[in-house]
Amino acid sequence: MNAPRNILFLCTGNSARSIIAEAILNRMGGGTFHAYSAGSQPKGQVNPNTIKLLRTLGYDTSTLRSKSWDEFAQNKDLAIDCVITVCNNAAGEACPVIPGKPSKQHWDVPDPAAVSGTRDEIEKAFKDVHEMLVNRIAALVKAGP
Repeated sequence: MNAPRNILFLCTGNSARSIIAEAILNRMGGGTFHAYSAGSQPKGQVNPNTIKLLRTLGYDTSTLRSKSWDEFAQNKDLAIDCVITVCNNAAGEACPVIPGKPSKQHWDVPDPAAVSGTRDEIEKAFKDVHEMLVNRIAALVKAGP
């Protein structure tokens, strides 16, 4: 069996979109993919609405944390195969050199953490982003490594 394809999801804060994408791909990837996430300016904690949504949907959130992309740039033992930015800010930033000469993709995903309003409106924003990412990641998994 081939080694899993390592995918790194990047956004600025690493508290919502990239974390959700990491959880989805690790669930859907079936050992063919291994997902990670990081941010250029990590918030230092995962958005509570992200954790709430993922737990409600039955994801394991025990290992999810907000972290800097520097962890991956400095880890010479982990070759990343593809970097996917999920926010326009991160897509426009100068990314550090990530080991493994990864290919790059950009997915324009709205930031649910930027939504203000009622609890229901905020929850809907997180659910909508989850659904959008499920669809994109399902296509990625179907395409295979």
